[in-house]
Amino acid sequence: MSNFNASTTTAEVLSGISLTGRTVLITGASTGLGLASAIALAQVGANLILTARSEAKFLAAKDAVLASNPAAVVDFCELHLDDIVSCKQAAEELNRRYNHVDHIIANAGVMACAEQRTAQGFEWQFGVNHLGHFVFINNIIELLTADHCRVAILSSGGHRYGDIDLADPNFESQPYNKWLSYGRAKTANALYALELNKRMPYGHANAVHPGAIMTELSRHLQADDFAEMGSSMKDSGIVMKSLEAGAATQVWAITAPELEGRGGLYLEDCQVGIESPGPTTGYASYIKNYDNAESLWHLSEQLVGQNFTFSRS
Repeated sequence: MSNFNASTTTAEVLSGISLTGRTVLITGASTGLGLASAIALAQVGANLILTARSEAKFLAAKDAVLASNPAAVVDFCELHLDDIVSCKQAAEELNRRYNHVDHIIANAGVMACAEQRTAQGFEWQFGVNHLGHFVFINNIIELLTADHCRVAILSSGGHRYGDIDLADPNFESQPYNKWLSYGRAKTANALYALELNKRMPYGHANAVHPGAIMTELSRHLQADDFAEMGSSMKDSGIVMKSLEAGAATQVWAITAPELEGRGGLYLEDCQVGIESPGPTTGYASYIKNYDNAESLWHLSEQLVGQNFTFSRS
């Protein structure tokens, strides 16, 4: 296993690695960790498909990528994860335009926002972080046509705020709590990676915890949230990462030679995570509940009105 750690950067992860001829799809790539990942991957030759909510956001990201590698191939896919129709349309577009994708980084997400609903009425954090990616990725998963292909699903150490509630995933019969909702959504991300890894026809899927990084993900937080988080991080010894260190684990997830043939893992700090979490690391055992992972898959199919059966070509 690698000697990487919490301070490892994308440049260190990718040292000596070439992705020339490989295509990487990144959701939420216009800012933050998604953009940092795109820049780093372009520098080692990857062709990129970047999703964003608008072409204007994409073009700004493309300029940043090309500034680091003027020869980079950077394509756009408009995606609104808060709308299942948009997720299906984006997938249909990609299936028309491409016959192969090597890796997917499901990076986009929202955190601790006020209660609101997606276009189809799903609770926002569950709908955007999980259901949107569930529909989008499942509808393009057969573009991954080789055993080396990998999917990295962004979870978070915040999964420890709460296990998935299969009976009431949309907070319809209980008071809404933005941190509990976030924890459940991040648990859903990890469970999705676990079940997707079992079902995808080629390659492997893993869940990723990037660490604590200041990005647009925190745009919904209030002053008291930042104060509480700062106090909690200080007490727990959690150190903020740079963008390059925060993006390192998701880049490592799709490129590390030592992860070849390995899926269903929870990755953090460019290492395979450990169970029985301590104050700054590790994961709660419920994100490895295979029964819940399968149940969440079936529930998600029911909610979005689409069943998924994959086959090897």
